[in-house]
This record gives sequence, C-alpha cells and structure tokens, in this order.
Amino acid sequence: MHSAPQSSLTGKTDRQLQSGQDHRFGEEAFSAIDRMREAASAKFTGGLSPTSLMLAYLDWAIHLAGAPGKQLELASKAVRKASRLGAHAIACLSAPDAAPCIEPLPGDRRFAAPEWRTPPFSLMAQAFLLNQQWWHNVTHEVPGVARHHEEVVSFVARQILDAFSPSNNPFTNPEVIERARETGGANFIEGWKNWIEDLQRQVAGQPPVGAERFVIGRDVAATPGKVVFRNHLIELIQYAPSTPSVHAEPILIVPAWIMKYYILDLSPENSLVRYLVGEGYTVFCISWRNPGADDRDLSLEDYRRGGLMTALDAITSALPGRKVHVAGYCLGGTLLAIAAAAMARDGDERLASLTFLAAQTDFSEPGELALFIDASQLRVLDSMMWSRGYLSADQMAGAFQLLRSNDLIWSRLVHDYMMGERSPMFDLMAWNADSTRMPYRMHADYLRSLYLDNDLASGRFMVEGRPAALQNIRTPIFGVATEADHVAPWRSVHKLHLLTDADLTFVLTSGGHNAGIVSEPGHPGRHYRIMRKQHADTCLGPDEWFAAARTREGSWWPAWTEWLGDLSSSPERIAPPGFGDAGSGREPLCDAPGTYVVQR
Repeated sequence: MHSAPQSSLTGKTDRQLQSGQDHRFGEEAFSAIDRMREAASAKFTGGLSPTSLMLAYLDWAIHLAGAPGKQLELASKAVRKASRLGAHAIACLSAPDAAPCIEPLPGDRRFAAPEWRTPPFSLMAQAFLLNQQWWHNVTHEVPGVARHHEEVVSFVARQILDAFSPSNNPFTNPEVIERARETGGANFIEGWKNWIEDLQRQVAGQPPVGAERFVIGRDVAATPGKVVFRNHLIELIQYAPSTPSVHAEPILIVPAWIMKYYILDLSPENSLVRYLVGEGYTVFCISWRNPGADDRDLSLEDYRRGGLMTALDAITSALPGRKVHVAGYCLGGTLLAIAAAAMARDGDERLASLTFLAAQTDFSEPGELALFIDASQLRVLDSMMWSRGYLSADQMAGAFQLLRSNDLIWSRLVHDYMMGERSPMFDLMAWNADSTRMPYRMHADYLRSLYLDNDLASGRFMVEGRPAALQNIRTPIFGVATEADHVAPWRSVHKLHLLTDADLTFVLTSGGHNAGIVSEPGHPGRHYRIMRKQHADTCLGPDEWFAAARTREGSWWPAWTEWLGDLSSSPERIAPPGFGDAGSGREPLCDAPGTYVVQR
C-alpha cells in the first residue's frame, strides 16, 4: 500500500534534484561569462580593477568638490610653495649653490648627485619636490573620503608624478647630460642595446642579464644536504652537519611559496641555513613545488596539511621523542601561525618554539599591498587566476615594482637605458628574478580570508571545521620585523603582541623585507632592537616599544641562536642524526637542493 506514494515521492525528489542541478549549471555558466570578460579586460589593465580606481577617484573628487575649506587651504599652500620657489630662485642668482627650500623624502636618491645643486637643474628639482608635497596635501585629509580610497588616489598621483620627474628626462637630468658629453652620445647607443636585450629576455622568459652567474646548487642554495621526503607539494631537505655534535632539537624552516626557498640559503657567506648548521643545529627546510594550472584547486589547508604538517610528521618520525623549532618566513610564517594555533587547540605538543620572520598575523594594517586588495580588485584577481589556474609570477612582480617604482622602474630607466650602464647583478637580485606562481584557490582564499576579512586575528579562521585561535598558543615565540618592510610593515607584524599571551621576544632589524632577514654577522651598517614580553608583562604599542627596546649593533642572527639554545631540553649536545626518508629506513631521494627548486 505504501509503494505508490513512495514511488511518487521519489519521482518528485528526482525531478527537484535535476531541476536544482540545471539551475546551478545555469548560474555557473552565467558566472563564467563574467569571469571570462573580467580576465580578458585584466590583460589590458595589468591586473588592476578600473572599477576600483574609479570608485576611489569619485569618492575623492566629489568630497573635494564639496569642501571649500579644503580648497582654500590648498590654494593657500600653493601660493606659499610658489613663494618659496621664487625666493630660492632669487637666492640662486647670487649664490648658485644656495641651500634648497625643500629636501627629498627619506630614501629618495633621485636628486642626490652634486649636479642637481646648481641652476637650472636645482630649480627643476625643487619645483618637482614642492609639487609632490602639494599633491600629497591634495590627496590626503579630504573630509569624508574613505581611508582606502585616499590611499589609492595618493598612490596613483604619486605614480603619475614620478613618471614626469625631471630625473627621468634625458634633457633635464644633468647626470645624463654630462654622461652624453663625456661619451659623445655613446651612452644612448649602449642604453638602446641594453633595452633591446632586456626586452628580448623578457619575451623569451629568460632571467635578467647576469643572473646566469648564480647557478642553483653551485653558487646559491649550495649548503650540502639531502632530500629526505617528497610529495606533490614539497621536498623536505635535511642539511648535512658541519659540527661533531648538535643540539637535541632540530629546526624546520618554512619559507613562503611566493618565492623560492633559497632566499635563506643564498651565497655561502650570507646563508642563514649554513649559519644555523655551523652553530650546531640539525636543519630541515621545505622546498615548495612551483604550481601549474593542474594545481589550481590546491587550498591554503592543503599547504598546511600536505606541506608544513607533513614535514613535521616526517621529522618527528625520523627523530622520535624530540620537539622541533619551527621558523616561518613571510607567508610561510602566517601558515605556521595557523598550524600552531590548530596544534595548540588539539593538544599537539611537538613544537619547541616558533619563529616568525617578517610574517603578518593581523592584516588590518597590511601596508601598501592593501592598495591592490578590495572587493572589486579581488574579483579581477580571482577571475585572472580562474582563467589560468594560478597567479603568474609577472603579475606579482608588477605589483611589487609599482610599490617601489623609484627604485625598481625609474632608477633602472635612468641607469641602464639613459646612462648606458649595467646595474651589477648580485645573489639577492638573481634570486628575486627566480619567481614562482600561486595556485588559484589558495591565493583567492588567502586574500579573502586574511587580507580582506582578517579572519586569523579575529578568531574566525577555521581549520578542520573548528576555529584556530592564536590566543591558544603558549609555545615561546621569536618574532622578527624589518624597519623598511613594504610587504609586512613592522607595526603590523608587531601586533602579534596583542594576539597571544605566549612568551614573546620581538626583534626589529634594519633593512627591508628580504635584506633585513638576510643579515649575516659582519654585514656593515646593520643594527636591531630587541625586547622580551612575558605573560604578565604590559603590552606596549609599537611606538612605545620602539622607544623602550634596546638597540644593538650587528646581525640579529646570534641573538636568535642564543635564544634557541636557551630553550634546549638538554645542555649536552648529541651525535648528528643520519639521513633517511622520514624514518622509513630508505636512502635519501637526491642531493640538495632537490628538483622542485629548479622548476620553471
């Protein structure tokens, strides 16, 4: 008696399911049309969202048009700046080397040459700097403008101004004019050759001139070791000991997969890996696979589970009973924070310490990279990656170049193409040109969950269906930030103080995102500040911390190894462990640096 109704009900359910599937298919097809259009448009905009730029411009322009007080202020400042320039021009009539009326911003070396101190070039430089200062006033503190839109408008204005700097024009740059006089114009011929060579290499996908002198495994990434484990995502390198005995706890280094791992194993004289081995540590390092279109669905969770956690499992299997010091660099440090929070939640006590190198855990103030992250911009990036399956290296490099256009674009234009000279290639530059890709799903989730929504700092980031809260971490932490970091600003990195009650030793070192970390002992001009915060200590803000922290000359590396040594479970060293494939008893897979690091 129940068979007919059941059949009828089943038939209705099947029709509903089929209808739902058709509906979802239709929605996906419509969405794909939008994605294809956005991906095609992005090819002509360099990956930037025109909508995002237009929204920022309209927000600024409408509010400025409705702010007569701000307009009067800008008019007043324009008159004062014109008066300052006029007074400087009059002073130059009697004293050509008269003191400037405005100095360049810190780090701006465009007008540092003595030739810029004499008229008419001094007047050009002063006019440009005053104009630059005025446009900063125009784009800032306009009543009612959203902070993000203000930063975008200011950034675009700065890019336009930089393009028209007198230093970029061969007819208004006294250094180029003098060079042309000395060489009879041959510098322009050499510059043309340099430009053609660079263009050919870029089209062919070849590294820049001079990078071929830094061969992976010979000149860089040359610390002896073996690949002891491999899966689809990582190769795990174990480095050969260089001391007769070693500390009991090994070190695992988790680099960012936005870069090749050997930033931490550059030339022998500035290799952090080689330094740690020389200090008596058993060092392991992850070498990430360079993903392609087939890896489009790799997620951030895949990188945690199949990367960091798998490497940790391999080490603790090969060295049972030992805890592990884990150090994460940049994005690798953010992944380490996520993994450590999940391990603390689950009672996993295998971590001896955590070290975060220029790694953010709070993204509410992520620095200038946030210029490229809002809902509209993220949609364009998402469509680009959806189309290809990954974010290409040239797209990432373009964004970083815009952030430092004076150093990476315009100074090269002047030096290589106008002066006709070649900037010398060194190991860090060669490494920087050896870029990687980012899988679609991972990068989209990373930008949305961390940059846009700040889920990790807010306690909303989910690992295996449950929140991974940084507040649960009790493992001792060593945090390193760099003073001139444009990727992970040090005040943003410092917010780790607010997110965990663990014993935290924080270091602020001179240099930028890469050079500040690759800061070997003996490197001239290096210094750092250091301070320890224990559980009961008052948490200081970044400016208070900066004023209170002790300043030391030299590299921060010895301070780190001293801190690691104090955490050792035994003052006695032990015999170095042998090589092996994650405790399986098999022979190592190959010599370091392995195969993944040379993938293109």
